[in-house]
Amino acid sequence: MSSSFNRRYFLRGSGALIALPLLESAGFKPFASAAEKKIATPPKRLAFLSMGFGVTQETWYPSKKDTGLNYKLPKGLAPLARHKKNFTFLQGCKHKHSRQAHWGSTYWLTGANQYGTPGQSFSNTISADQVAAAQFGKHTRYSSIQLSTDDTKGSGHGPGLSLAWDQNGKPVSGWNSPLQAYHNLFSADKLPIEQRKALLAEKRSILDSVNIEANDIKRSLNKSDQEKIDEYFQGIRDIETRLSKTESWMNVPKAKAPLGAPSNKLDGVAEIETMYKILVAALQTDSTRVITYRQPLGRFLAGLGYSSNGHGMSHYAPGSSNEAISKARDLAQSKLLAGLIDQLKATKEVDGSTLFDNIALAFGSNIRSIHYLDNCPTILIGGAANFKLGHNMVLKDDTPLNNVWLTMLQGVGVNVKSHGDSTGIVEELQA
Repeated sequence: MSSSFNRRYFLRGSGALIALPLLESAGFKPFASAAEKKIATPPKRLAFLSMGFGVTQETWYPSKKDTGLNYKLPKGLAPLARHKKNFTFLQGCKHKHSRQAHWGSTYWLTGANQYGTPGQSFSNTISADQVAAAQFGKHTRYSSIQLSTDDTKGSGHGPGLSLAWDQNGKPVSGWNSPLQAYHNLFSADKLPIEQRKALLAEKRSILDSVNIEANDIKRSLNKSDQEKIDEYFQGIRDIETRLSKTESWMNVPKAKAPLGAPSNKLDGVAEIETMYKILVAALQTDSTRVITYRQPLGRFLAGLGYSSNGHGMSHYAPGSSNEAISKARDLAQSKLLAGLIDQLKATKEVDGSTLFDNIALAFGSNIRSIHYLDNCPTILIGGAANFKLGHNMVLKDDTPLNNVWLTMLQGVGVNVKSHGDSTGIVEELQA
């Protein structure tokens, strides 16, 4: 049943919810024939997955001369062979402002200029996922979900708390473990509803006090400081929006978990594999329609049996042990990605389609390999954005990566004309 049905057809009393019977006035017909039943249209979803440091360029990329549907799959993607028709390999894209060779995620979804704000050594802008969340988020408990990791040292991701950056270019926090993500999605709140309402009221009271004081201070500030205060006010407004959303969903029970609670000691391959399962569960239960995942690397390599850190591995030399580790990492990532596609294709929707049919998913990094920031590794998956799938597609060198994100956003129905420094959609991608 839809969330609107859940919110409307419950009786509230003493902080508890009592479900009403299925009522015909609510649109439920107990003996409706198949012809009478209205099949809901599944929503479109958007997902971005980043592994931070780049890939082993010699064995991960198909040949640029071998384009189209019948290209030879490279060794690094061998585990994806059974899904070759279900993804498109995209080459030739980069962010023109990229400068940091160890920041594979910070600007991946924004393409921002690090020095874009005068007088500041770090600046960012809104990420593609948050552009979608602003439109899709009104339908779900979570406007977006940021799966992340606390394994960031030497990960190649760069600054940030997740892959997401808000409208002010500030980092959006993430859920750093499968168990944390599971509990946030599916575990019932233990506090009685009246206590939760009281806590929200207290937070609102604090925000009101801060607003009054900030307004008083603003009158005596110069123009530069007033701009900083305006940014501060925007942050307060964002918090108020989140509080309102929390309140509006307070009486709606969380979705029933389609999987069991994970262990709190997962790492390596099991950590990413479980996060993929939670990603699918979050989308399957319509808890969100926009999701990102900033993946671990150090623990991942350790789980594969290697002691090399991510930075050392990424700076491999031909024939070195680090190159062998990098290749092993690629294969393990490809195997996990193939498993995720299996899950997406196995998850049925209400109209008989699958979650794979209704998602646009990007897997990649802002770093190609070693210190190279051009030809960003990019794999596009899913049927929601009407991509041409199964291709090795080589675009004009230095095509803005934001053109790809714009194509994805528009493809899933986000009303946006541009993103970052985009110059238009990638027409070659459209089926």
